[in-house]
Amino acid sequence: MKHFLNTQDWSRPDLDALLRQATAYKHEKLGISLKGKSIALVFFNPSMRTRTSFELGAFQLGGHAIVLQPGKDAWPIEFNLGTVMDGDTEEHIAEVARVLARYVDLIGVRAFPKFIDWQYDRQDVVLKAFAKYSTVPVINMETITHPCQELAHALALQEHFGTTDLRGKKYVLTWTYHPKPLNTAVANSALTIATRMGMDVTLLCPTEQYILDERYMGWARDNVAESGGSLTVSHDIESAYAGADVVYAKSWGALPFFGNWGPEQPIREQFKHFIVDEAKMALTNNGVFSHCLPLRRNVKATDAVMDSPNCIAINEAENRLHVQKAIMSALAHQ
Repeated sequence: MKHFLNTQDWSRPDLDALLRQATAYKHEKLGISLKGKSIALVFFNPSMRTRTSFELGAFQLGGHAIVLQPGKDAWPIEFNLGTVMDGDTEEHIAEVARVLARYVDLIGVRAFPKFIDWQYDRQDVVLKAFAKYSTVPVINMETITHPCQELAHALALQEHFGTTDLRGKKYVLTWTYHPKPLNTAVANSALTIATRMGMDVTLLCPTEQYILDERYMGWARDNVAESGGSLTVSHDIESAYAGADVVYAKSWGALPFFGNWGPEQPIREQFKHFIVDEAKMALTNNGVFSHCLPLRRNVKATDAVMDSPNCIAINEAENRLHVQKAIMSALAHQ
């Protein structure tokens, strides 16, 4: 049985097949590939695009989605073995996952880091526990990576450039300021899929403190070795943007300050100029801009950039629906 926890776990031909199927679903919205099938969508964190696209995707293919929010409309869940459960948690994942798997055909999980200890959070405990105990396929709806967003992003780029071959494109993944330090999930995933597609990738961030976890930097280097392209880390805005074909923006917290955000605040305040604006985009090769959304306008990117015809963020968001239908269909019929 195959799960969809990270794109790195899937072969390139299998990812390409998902993207082809997503394109087919984009042209033919309704289908029956999930007729009689069901998915439990377990949300430990809020969502707009993820919940809407998964619920609608299941419906459009004849399936049924059930949304659960542990601690709100479902019991709080314990994930650690050996815990004496005399606190707030009411049941253990060992029972939750196995019972849900008796009811449904697929399980989706959205669980952000706790932002206390990165060495713990990087273990992806919640997602891996569902995968361990579930007897049906599990889909990562965003934890410390966001593989569904990766495929939506890749599909949007393929559509924009009119080709499935993105090799040779200069891709800039740029850190941007945000008043709060955010999850690194989308940045981890953007780095993963861009290198998987063989692009020439530049990770642009203010200082070495903002370089991503070595696991994902390692994945990126492995992908470059396999797929071609290149990987560069830069702290220089002008040289990074120069000649870029793609600019992808995201804010994330510096891992050395993970769980201790106070000392990072004065550091990140110095780098508000990393905002994506018209002047920076003018340095690119008529580059396309995107973001996973939600985006704080005039903090991460200016109105002019967001409203430019070169912005494909809305197309990328739409593609979440299509790629997730392809993922659900593939897993339900493996």
